[in-house]
Amino acid sequence: MKDTVIVFARVPRLGTVKRRLARQIGDRAALRFHRATLLRLLRDLAACGRFDVVVALTPDRAGFRLPPRVTRIDQGHGDLGTRMSRALRRYRRVALMGCDIPQAGAGDVRAAFRGLGVADAVFGPAEDGGYWLIALGPRRPGDLFGAARWSTEHALADTLAQFRGRQTGFIRQLSDVDTAADYHRHLASRA
Repeated sequence: MKDTVIVFARVPRLGTVKRRLARQIGDRAALRFHRATLLRLLRDLAACGRFDVVVALTPDRAGFRLPPRVTRIDQGHGDLGTRMSRALRRYRRVALMGCDIPQAGAGDVRAAFRGLGVADAVFGPAEDGGYWLIALGPRRPGDLFGAARWSTEHALADTLAQFRGRQTGFIRQLSDVDTAADYHRHLASRA
């Protein structure tokens, strides 16, 4: 059985994605960024062939054409921790990642799964104190996220507290794109 990587994302729709970024660069530019980054990531992961690729989308049952070899699941209801827990419980060895980290790709997911050879959980830390990836083996706490303060500089520390007494590992630290400054840095890095 292959390992599974889940990409958590909103269905690309004008006015519903990257809202904080959209307030600074406009809804259309935010939508273009979100759609392009999501599709590039899904294609890269699927082309790797080393793991099953699943995209967990919200809103549930909203239409979106997926690249070949990508399966869709709905995120369901609840806060971010509840929705991520539900998706992660479906698989024995699994990585879950966001879709707004342009530098992330299949190589990072492979590194996370290699890390599970010695760790119960592997994290991809974000520069803002959160994390862009969590990979889990079969040994995991019953409550994965506790009272994690999502979208704050405490998200990683709060989640790590749930894994106290378990072996954890880390892959490279990356930046997500949440602000106009992040977006312009991303554009400059591509030039």
